[in-house]
Amino acid sequence: MSEHAFDPTAPLPWSQPLRVADLASRKPNRFDITPDSATCAMIADWAGISMLRRLRLKGTLTPQGRSDWLLEAEFNARVVQPCAITLAPVTTDLRESVVRRYLAQMPAPSGEEAEMPEDDTTEALGSVIDLAAVALEALELALPMFPRAAGAALEQTLAAESGVTPLRDADTRPFAGLKTLLGGTQADKDGAEDTDKN
Repeated sequence: MSEHAFDPTAPLPWSQPLRVADLASRKPNRFDITPDSATCAMIADWAGISMLRRLRLKGTLTPQGRSDWLLEAEFNARVVQPCAITLAPVTTDLRESVVRRYLAQMPAPSGEEAEMPEDDTTEALGSVIDLAAVALEALELALPMFPRAAGAALEQTLAAESGVTPLRDADTRPFAGLKTLLGGTQADKDGAEDTDKN
């Protein structure tokens, strides 16, 4: 993910609004949106990444009951970010399934429900559904937090007081001491048995 979280109140670099009143109310409404190169550059700047090579949101808006709507779409994008270790450019292909439910009457939470996390797929229905806002939120959520170039790795630094054996990264892993507790590996045991026979 980029350095800032998605903020639905912040100005967006791209907009593809659909008026709900103009949507077909008895069949799925298909859409397929993608920004042009100039807009891709603005989105990259907004998202805090080096480059957005492509972005596409393709799916349907389907009426649910009298007033609600269901958005189902496939999101894909190709982004370039600096490696978190070397700063070399890292290209990543992103693919996500996106679902949004737009409700004309949002139920008010009560009791324990008020303390539970909100369903992030459900939103209050307004007069307009902005498909670009959906795509940009999907982009923000899908971006790698720590992109890493092939072969890039943090150097292992060993430090300890005089006379103390320094800890390595491997020593801090959850099962690092398991071999010692079990009396060595099976190969170690087999070797010991061979020695006893001789």
